[in-house]
Amino acid sequence: MTENPGTAPSSLEVGLKGCCPRCGKGKLYKGFLDLAPKCDVCGLDYSFADAGDGPAVFIMMIAGFIVVGLVLWVEFTWSPPYWVHAVLWIPLTLALTIGLIRPLKGWLVAQQYRHRAEEGRLEK
Repeated sequence: MTENPGTAPSSLEVGLKGCCPRCGKGKLYKGFLDLAPKCDVCGLDYSFADAGDGPAVFIMMIAGFIVVGLVLWVEFTWSPPYWVHAVLWIPLTLALTIGLIRPLKGWLVAQQYRHRAEEGRLEK
């Protein structure tokens, strides 16, 4: 994985735009969450990228903090009926989780590229 630091996009930019972590122009995804096999502009092979469950963990922490905090605040401030909670929090939870999954996966792939993360190996 060679890198040209002058033109490489930031990890945040890769996450938000879904672009190649090396050139910043090619597409990172071929579907909603499926990574493309390689960059269509610079040819970077994305086989090194394995975000695993990382995005899901971050999303659970971020969305959980926001939703649970708001649920508790609304409950203790106004004590609405349970159907109001369902109407408020189910769409918010879906919007946060679906809206964050692609940017966080892209950010983690960019971090793997930047830091040359790969599987550990035992020396013989």
